[in-house]
Amino acid sequence: MRLPTITAAPGTPPCGPPTLGDDGWVVTRHADVLAALTDSRCVVPSVPDGPVGTLAWLRASVSRFSPPDRHAARRAVGVAALDALDPEELRRHAVRLTERILDLPGEEDVTPARRVPLLVLAERLGLTNPAAATEVVAVAAAYHPGADAAAERRADRAVAALLAMSPPAAAEVTANRLGLLVQAADATAGLIDAALRHARAAPDGLATATLLAEVLRLDPPVRATRRVAADALRLGGQRVRAGDRLLLRFDAANRDPAVIAEPDRFRAQPAVGVLTFGAGHRGCPAQRHALALAAGVVDVLRHASGRLIEGSRR
Repeated sequence: MRLPTITAAPGTPPCGPPTLGDDGWVVTRHADVLAALTDSRCVVPSVPDGPVGTLAWLRASVSRFSPPDRHAARRAVGVAALDALDPEELRRHAVRLTERILDLPGEEDVTPARRVPLLVLAERLGLTNPAAATEVVAVAAAYHPGADAAAERRADRAVAALLAMSPPAAAEVTANRLGLLVQAADATAGLIDAALRHARAAPDGLATATLLAEVLRLDPPVRATRRVAADALRLGGQRVRAGDRLLLRFDAANRDPAVIAEPDRFRAQPAVGVLTFGAGHRGCPAQRHALALAAGVVDVLRHASGRLIEGSRR
């Protein structure tokens, strides 16, 4: 059986050498994106700090936006929290909660199930107040620098509320636990939505794990990440100056024909080298957990009635 082709999302650039634009270099080839992710001279852009309990404080305290000298210690906080969680148990909890949501009287679509990974992870990290998920979503809407002022104000209030809900701990420990939730909020929901869209064209019997792996490659919920060159370097044959900005395009690199034959075609086995979760010492530490949570939700929805699967199109 010939597997379906999945067209790249609008705006996905073709693979080629790094190109310099008004906002820095756009990096699209798999080898170049991987090189930038694993080169210590390519650092995350700095973010301003702020008072404890604000969005600026959260950004400046999490490993995601930390400078090299602070990153390892902060990442260790998140890794320790994740090490206490069994991905298989998370998956089972996600299955139970999704089934419970679908059994609610009058439930007509799968939209509430998008929150399941966040609800499960928040509970396991000690935020048992159901309102925590709503606050995390508000933070996620403004998490990356550049959000509008109104969104940042809402996020400030949400961060303060999440701090009050969190178990007692040092401020930086709490920040990095919250960072795990914020990073999971939109990305995992996006992965679930994309998996349901593409499941309709996937071959019967395709394992959910394989479906998710291919969706991460072909329609990633996180399409790019940024770096700044701390020192001059060469990348993909181009001379990059110290201070130059780099936009690393996962969506393009995952379709690089130099790495994957027929890169636009859905595969029956997961492709090797997918970069959506990053790579190197800043690669996402929660990959197994995120995939387990998403798999729990998608498994239930794939086997639900046609009425509910149709609801995922809305």
